Amino acid sequence: MTVRVEIRGSEFDPWVELSRYQETLGNQGKYGATAVFIGTMRDFNEGVRVKSLVLEHYPGMTEKHLTEISQQAIDRWGLLDTMVIHRVGEIRINEPIVAVAVWSAHRAAAFEACRFLVEDLKSHAPFWKREYLAEGIRWVEKTTPG
Repeated sequence: MTVRVEIRGSEFDPWVELSRYQETLGNQGKYGATAVFIGTMRDFNEGVRVKSLVLEHYPGMTEKHLTEISQQAIDRWGLLDTMVIHRVGEIRINEPIVAVAVWSAHRAAAFEACRFLVEDLKSHAPFWKREYLAEGIRWVEKTTPG
């Protein structure tokens, strides 16, 4: 079992990252399911047009949180591997923000664990969002419901 957690300050291709990571897994044949979530920057939030977003985090604390929830998912669903890559810094429309992937023997565990990771990082991980709007700047107070 491994837990890959990475915070990135620049754009990444989630499909390339997923493919590269999957090639390194030493447990080929053990997993029967891979569940993946890719979150991208959209051009609206709470009914307002958003031009860009700046994501801030607390270095060390953020990675620790993501590692802990990944380990919780492994323990709860018997996963074989997890990967979480999350952007920080300025993010533009359509750019990937987060890639979450889990590998499991069975699809139900993979789906449930992937959703658990995404929902936790959206609501509990130490990230702060500042949106740039046509009318100015605002801090995001809450996340959108899952």
